[in-house]
Amino acid sequence: MHCASPIKRRQSRKIWVGSVPVGGDAPIAVQSMTNTDTLDVAATVAQIRRLEDAGADIVRVSVPDMDAAEAFGKIKQQVRVPLVADIHFDYKIALRVAELGVDCLRINPGNIGREDRVRAVVDAARERNIPIRIGVNAGSLEKDLQKKYGEPTPEALLESAMRHVDHLDKLDFQNFKVSVKASDVFMAVAAYRLLAKQIEQPLHLGITEAGGLRSGTVKSAVGLGMLLAEGIGDTIRISLAADPVEEIKVGFDILKSLHLRSRGINFIACPSCSRQNFDVVKTMNELEGRLEDLLVPLDVAVIGCVVNGPGEAKEAHIGLTGGTPNNLVYIDGKPAQKLNNDNLVDELERLIREKAAERAEADASLIVRG
Repeated sequence: MHCASPIKRRQSRKIWVGSVPVGGDAPIAVQSMTNTDTLDVAATVAQIRRLEDAGADIVRVSVPDMDAAEAFGKIKQQVRVPLVADIHFDYKIALRVAELGVDCLRINPGNIGREDRVRAVVDAARERNIPIRIGVNAGSLEKDLQKKYGEPTPEALLESAMRHVDHLDKLDFQNFKVSVKASDVFMAVAAYRLLAKQIEQPLHLGITEAGGLRSGTVKSAVGLGMLLAEGIGDTIRISLAADPVEEIKVGFDILKSLHLRSRGINFIACPSCSRQNFDVVKTMNELEGRLEDLLVPLDVAVIGCVVNGPGEAKEAHIGLTGGTPNNLVYIDGKPAQKLNNDNLVDELERLIREKAAERAEADASLIVRG
């Protein structure tokens, strides 16, 4: 039962990626990207459905050629989540996926050639109300900017982004969002801070090529946490060399820690010590695995002893504190029942699911009445 976030978000223009609002007063959207071969429609659809189940708001798919564009059209027909097509160089691919129902185009106007080609893509996007995502990356800066700055810098990322923005401004197209990603945390953070002062469009946050599951999670949490705490950012992608589903989980965990999104269970758990009256680590591992399907916001405390246990348990929707001879469960801040270590996880899971169902029903009734 934690307080609302004290963060005041940067005011940005709201755009729509399919049915998902990005920017303005919309919740910060969490997205990921498929890593299957786009030509393998079945595998890509299966992965997107797993991302949908994990709670992804938006999914990006790489479309490197026209064959992939045709596959993208088939994929689009089989999934619910809005899809972004990631396209470079060939403007005809963008035109084709626009015809096939893409929800957003990730394309840098500066790298698809002549102005008439840029105009053709923008006209297609305008006609179908498709937003564009400008995606600048420290690893692929224009050669003249590399020469000018000597190496990737926040200022170089900003200049590259503003070049692409200028392309769209000249065509009177404002339905876009922008990212300025780098693998270095400080470079990315500085670039986003600069960009946030220059445009009113939504910002797509990410630390690119962040690393594996553990190291990439840490770098992303540090970098995105700095920006989000300042109110900067409207949609996020956690770039991990791991199962894309992990990107969604980490993204929501970062937002939950800042009280910017409340989706699924927010666990409060002690690291455990010799005072514990039950195996906290084992209990947490089992609960996290069993309860991944719950989407209702719920604070659950799992504390091994009576030092901090009662205090944390009283603040959670459901709290378990270790005790002798039995552990004590609090529900909505009040002692509810005692549990011994036999079938502890089973009983706790049952209580959590009952509480989640109760909250889901209450929320639904509020929606009906409202």
